[in-house]
Amino acid sequence: MTTFERYLTVWVLLCIIAGIGLGHLIPGFFAIVASAEIARVNLPVAALIWLMIIPMLLKIDFAALGGVREHWRGIGVTLFVNWAIKPFSMALLGTIFIGHVFAPMLPAAQLSSYVAGLILLAAAPCTAMVFVWSNLCEGEPHYTLSQVALNDVIMVFLFAPLVGLLLGVASISVPWTTLLLSVLLYIVVPVIISQLWRRALLRTGDGSLERTLRVLQPVSLVALLATLVLLFGFQGEQILKQPVVIAILAVPILIQVYLNAGIAYWLSRRLGVAWCVAAPAALIGASNFFELAVAAAISLFGLESGAALATVVGVLVEVPVMLSVVRIVKSTRGWYEAGMPA
Repeated sequence: MTTFERYLTVWVLLCIIAGIGLGHLIPGFFAIVASAEIARVNLPVAALIWLMIIPMLLKIDFAALGGVREHWRGIGVTLFVNWAIKPFSMALLGTIFIGHVFAPMLPAAQLSSYVAGLILLAAAPCTAMVFVWSNLCEGEPHYTLSQVALNDVIMVFLFAPLVGLLLGVASISVPWTTLLLSVLLYIVVPVIISQLWRRALLRTGDGSLERTLRVLQPVSLVALLATLVLLFGFQGEQILKQPVVIAILAVPILIQVYLNAGIAYWLSRRLGVAWCVAAPAALIGASNFFELAVAAAISLFGLESGAALATVVGVLVEVPVMLSVVRIVKSTRGWYEAGMPA
């Protein structure tokens, strides 16, 4: 690890503080950047995500994708956690913490809306940022791409009925434009670009691919930190106006992230899944597709609703918390591999 990577936690905290401060000092600038979006997908953030995920996608050899079949246990674990545990555990945690424990500290009229936003957040597995987390923990890139693609296909069919079941709503208006545009921007286009670039680098030989990956690694981390500044800058005013509400909404989200990551990691170990698959499996099982959640919350409950605020808190929590999960799975690799079934 370079000195820069070793102190990544420090840079993350500084970027969070900088984002909140700048969002308060120059809200007009962040309002302009936030408005540069199509179907709730922010284009500047999308560009930064490209810089983060291209290094991961450059590692993928499509000729080797067939080998993902040997990781079927890891795929099964992630599917189980994403679709059978995560939405239901969030519904339970939201009801306990928002509906009961912290209810006296929150506006009574928004309690059910807050819980609804948390459920929307948990019902949408992450797409783009998973590549970043997997790359940081040296996860198996072919497994990661296959798992993300599979989750996206399932989401098309399960998101609406699952949310409808948990919210008790007969008809859910799925923001299809957001869903499809996100898949196009975060998977299809960068995969095509990275594969064309990979082929060009391999044709030149002499370790061009390895050198390019070494150059891109710090670029990817800088893009991650810039994304943090933007995300916290977009919500700087909200954080300063409603710090207690933001902190309370973060509680069930934090518990859910560590709970689902832990379940996926533990199940993978019990089933003999290789660590290079178990690490991204834990991360995929815990992270959320916040663009879809925010768009669905606004569509169903309105821009100023508690549901929309709850999904935004998910955006703010996502990056720093998932970085902590990356650190945990990397630091426990020895423990994980020592307990693998013979």
